[in-house]
Amino acid sequence: MHGPIDPDLARQSKLPQNSILFQTFPFRIDVFGFCGMELNPASRAARLAPTSVGDINSSGLDCSHELRTLFHIKCANVFDRNRKSHCPGVYADEGFARGEQADIRTGKTERMKINEERLIGLFLDLCRINAPALQERRCVDWTRQYLEQIGLEVWEDEAGSRIGGNANNLIAKLPGNLPGAPRIYLSAHFDTVEPTEGLTIIERDGVFYSDGSTILGADDKAGMAPAIEAVQTILESGEPHGDVYLLLTCAEEIGLKGAEVLPIQDLEIDFGYVLDTGPPVGTFVTRTATHDKLHIEIIGRPAHAGKHPEEGINAIEVAARAIHGMRLGRIGPETTANLGIIQGGSATNVVCPSVTIHAEARSTNVEELNLQVDHMIQRFEQAASETGAVAKITHERHYDAYQIADDTQVVQVAQRASRALGLEPTLRTTLGGSDANVFNVRGVPSIVVATGMDKIHTHEEYVSREDLIKTAELALQIIREAAQEKRHVL
Repeated sequence: MHGPIDPDLARQSKLPQNSILFQTFPFRIDVFGFCGMELNPASRAARLAPTSVGDINSSGLDCSHELRTLFHIKCANVFDRNRKSHCPGVYADEGFARGEQADIRTGKTERMKINEERLIGLFLDLCRINAPALQERRCVDWTRQYLEQIGLEVWEDEAGSRIGGNANNLIAKLPGNLPGAPRIYLSAHFDTVEPTEGLTIIERDGVFYSDGSTILGADDKAGMAPAIEAVQTILESGEPHGDVYLLLTCAEEIGLKGAEVLPIQDLEIDFGYVLDTGPPVGTFVTRTATHDKLHIEIIGRPAHAGKHPEEGINAIEVAARAIHGMRLGRIGPETTANLGIIQGGSATNVVCPSVTIHAEARSTNVEELNLQVDHMIQRFEQAASETGAVAKITHERHYDAYQIADDTQVVQVAQRASRALGLEPTLRTTLGGSDANVFNVRGVPSIVVATGMDKIHTHEEYVSREDLIKTAELALQIIREAAQEKRHVL
């Protein structure tokens, strides 16, 4: 039914007297000013998130609090075609509490969708802020202001002072409105693998690239923008959900340093998702490798290369002897090894006195990894022993592997979300690392969500509009699917 609101009720509720009451089915009541406003799910103009208990309707009058008191009503978005924006309205607990929108002309409902243009704008804005590792302050400040303005609880930890950077990890919380639902997180990182100062973004056929002079920075803004958009959409819809956190980290590209010091255990999160790998969207990384690092210093003996070369011990030659015959590259199906950096020498007329080498090895099988690392260490030690040099070697376990079972809550929720969107929820293995490795070690079940970013860490990096939208839709659906679960409290 629908009809004019009683004038006395309108006055009591501070509503314009030309307002009407519209009810499409039991337990749902929509109240709005009869001034060209309509509930229209087809419109995708910019949405304004409600930021307080008293929200402003199209007439500029604050009526939300009084109507909520009268009807136990919550907040919704109403489309004003004159203002071309979604304005906060009010509704009762049942229909819109599922995040539905209604078209007054047809009475049909559908769940609120992401705002595609807002998502793209957010992605481009984030990419344009230069944020190399340990120098993410500008991007953190910009993002913090954005999240505070849409109504989230936002704070920073003390990561910067602990890892030698100018910025901290940023944590935002959307408090839950559904008791018993799991507490989840969505995560992405601020830093890029190299600077993007002067970035020029080009769009060709719906795909975003840089102009080739820098990376694009889609790693990981193609994860961050969709995560933020998903949370903002849930906030605006008013539908039921548990606590949802955004964990936005710094210094990921140089060794997961931000995640290492983020106090995730204090948040009592049940499980979560790191949006930080390549396509296809809809797939998930549930199994990764253990990653070890080696720092080798070969110490020889200097001598004049022209007068007395026989008195020297050339550290470059010692390193070459060690590397010759060393197993490198792909050692097995899921084991790799690499020498990434070699530095040494001072002049061509000096027998090189020292060389430093940075190396790594990775494997999903810790026994195979240990064998490979031992092999590499033995090669350097043997070459040094045979030539009279010294090998100083530091071995560090950079991060541990994880393998999340298919039947766990974190995986089941993700796969249901993917299928709901018509995607294929393949579970993947990767030898790459992410903040999920750290969060799993901290006791929070975590998997990696595929985004559309491709050719990352190169100047050919790209991501499409379509994949950005799909990623945001998937993150949104994950939040919705998680709300159907119950917390597993020990």
